[in-house]
Amino acid sequence: MIGIVDELLDDSYTVPVVPHATRGVAWLRSHVARFSEGEAHLRRRRLATDVLDAIDAEALRRPGHPVATLAEAMGLPRTVALDVETIAGSYQPHTPIVDEADAALERVVAVLGGRWDESTAARVGLLVQACTATRAAIRDESPPVPTTRRVNVSGDEIEVSLEGQPFGAGRHACPGRKHAAALVEGNQYFKRLHKAGNPLLLPNAWDRASAALLWRAGFEAIGTTSLGIAASAGKPDATGSTYRETIELAQAIIRLPVAVTVDVEGGLGVDPGELATQLSVAGVAGVNIEDGRRTFLQPLHVQCSAIAAMKNAAPELFINARVDTWWLGLEREATLRRALSYVESGADGVFVPGLDDPGLISELVETLGDTPLNALAQLPYAVLRDLGVRRISTGSLLFRTAMTQAVGTVESYRSGGPLPAAAHYAEFEDLHSRLH
Repeated sequence: MIGIVDELLDDSYTVPVVPHATRGVAWLRSHVARFSEGEAHLRRRRLATDVLDAIDAEALRRPGHPVATLAEAMGLPRTVALDVETIAGSYQPHTPIVDEADAALERVVAVLGGRWDESTAARVGLLVQACTATRAAIRDESPPVPTTRRVNVSGDEIEVSLEGQPFGAGRHACPGRKHAAALVEGNQYFKRLHKAGNPLLLPNAWDRASAALLWRAGFEAIGTTSLGIAASAGKPDATGSTYRETIELAQAIIRLPVAVTVDVEGGLGVDPGELATQLSVAGVAGVNIEDGRRTFLQPLHVQCSAIAAMKNAAPELFINARVDTWWLGLEREATLRRALSYVESGADGVFVPGLDDPGLISELVETLGDTPLNALAQLPYAVLRDLGVRRISTGSLLFRTAMTQAVGTVESYRSGGPLPAAAHYAEFEDLHSRLH
């Protein structure tokens, strides 16, 4: 490996030559600016920059899979991100092209109109380059891409360090610096809310209307409540039976301009990596995954594997690992060990509902260090703030309160008592437009 800027600026150092091809990933390599020189490079780079110039970078400043967000800004379905991930694994000339990547590219080209030309290649190339590098930047890896490859005057292919030049330099520098920065910042916003001056107060919604009302009230992030979702569907909580309802609600409320984190119980009975990918592609900022199973705790190694699978599949997703030792009254002495194990497996935060002992909360905060502790809204906000808690969840409190007030209102009317204040009918008509 050799030095940084000089080789990137020196025209005698060229990108590795790729052979011409008419289909598959080999076609993509041979038709993008990334692996071109001379007039072909200039022409293809202009095609890419024209696409980027038409995208407002601010529109990319939102959570979720970065490729899905960029694809949506380009007028494509967010789900193309799944195929782009597969293509990215075979994109570089020094990597083998697998059949799955060729098949994925066929599908993406079809979505783009079915033309195998330079314009299509430019758009696919932008999506591919937003994949691995942007996700590495979201993980705070510096530089996101450690090296690039060049061919020197002797014809030798060499690696050039990108230390200090995360977007490259010279004629092959990344043309989408501001777009990449927006994608990274959009995904780091929810995480930063856990490090602000006051704890993040996270209200939990159970349907579209409750989420929209909470957004209108000014909350910076909204969670979902599994109890509220399950009860509304006539199902028991924490049994993994509300996968469909949970996904549908998540896909609906991410339309609101607010960070959304989803309570996935113990994983909703599906593969944890696939669940994380699905939610990230939808645009979700985080998930809450619990180790409790109503009457027992999931074995530690199994829960650690699930958390690691979620983080590996969707590194941009904020994973809040819920420890149910206090909630279920089981193995309370294992609380700290479980919490630290989950952090080691990739969790970004730890949630211990039921823990209301100030001394133990303070001890847990200190031990977790930079990892934010999430508490249930059982002690006053100011008390939890002063103890160092970084996130306070209302859990099912709002749902249970709403149900209680609904019944209480009709009972009060029947008995001739006063009625509580209620939002005007027109407010809900306005909310409808926010969710469609």
